[in-house]
Amino acid sequence: MNQPFDASIPVLTEIMNNEAPVPAPASAPAPVAEPTRAEEDGLDWEALQHRVSEQVLQQLSNRVDFVLEQRIKDSMAEVLEHALHALTAEIREGLHDTIGKIVTRAVQQEITHLQAGSGHRK
Repeated sequence: MNQPFDASIPVLTEIMNNEAPVPAPASAPAPVAEPTRAEEDGLDWEALQHRVSEQVLQQLSNRVDFVLEQRIKDSMAEVLEHALHALTAEIREGLHDTIGKIVTRAVQQEITHLQAGSGHRK
């Protein structure tokens, strides 16, 4: 969508600054269809309007894209942080339960082993 710069097409400020009317000589009659300065310069007003519109739209689009991307990043960071806290708590709880079961089983096995060893000694 971004078009290369065409030096043959003047920017809007150049056109506005160079459009001062040129007075006709007082002795000569005014021509019926005198070409305008834009026509003399080969300026295509529709092309200029299209180019300026495209540039403005491109700049707005870039700005909107930047703002939208920033808002998405901020929202995603918040969502991910919340999900990370929830996941961390869930993993911590699961590990606590698993370690508790492992320790309980190990203690029961040790007690069984000790009881079996003391029964052989009697």
